[in-house]
Amino acid sequence: MATRVVIADDSYLIREGLVELLAGVAGVTVVAACEDYESTMRAAEAEHPDVVVTDIRMPPTNTDEGIRIARALGESAPEMGVVVLSQYSEPQYALLLLEAGSARRAYLLKERLHDRAEIASAIQQVAEGRSVIDSKVVDGLVAARARGEDSVLADLTPRERQILAEIAVGKSNAAIADTLVLTKRAVEKHINSIFLKLGLSQTEDTSKRVKATLLFLADRTHHPDRMM
Repeated sequence: MATRVVIADDSYLIREGLVELLAGVAGVTVVAACEDYESTMRAAEAEHPDVVVTDIRMPPTNTDEGIRIARALGESAPEMGVVVLSQYSEPQYALLLLEAGSARRAYLLKERLHDRAEIASAIQQVAEGRSVIDSKVVDGLVAARARGEDSVLADLTPRERQILAEIAVGKSNAAIADTLVLTKRAVEKHINSIFLKLGLSQTEDTSKRVKATLLFLADRTHHPDRMM
């Protein structure tokens, strides 16, 4: 069965570009294209899509409509995935998206719009209940945290840092193993070590792993005088 998608962006060119981009993706059907918050919420209610792909800023306020859509749907339709597209790589936007829950949520930078495979993958992952965070956002968090004095990240090996970054963008253990050409057992051992060093819960839920990792990375970055 095809994944049904609603597109939302106030730019006609971007909106139509996304419709055309996804038209070439097998297993994805665009059921509506909207230009503001209200029309997006109406389409979500009428069409019951699997995923809403929305700009972060649209009318009426052009501030945080994408985040508000995700929050509203989290209450009214928690089974519906939301992919927020943004030009902002600052981590606070991604963290705001995950505040009310990380399952079925993705935060991608608009610079990824030329990459059909990446957009399609994000849609598929959130439709399946997982989380996706743009790797550029994660890279910035890791770099900022690592620069801090007596950073806990200094205790991680180079391989563990690689794996931490893969966890934060939403990859499963199997996907990390494929990406880094490791056995799944080796990845599991590294993750056990990482979570032990960072004091994070060793949950198997991918979305919770993403949220826990991002919150950890962001905490010292924005509050350098406070340890978790």
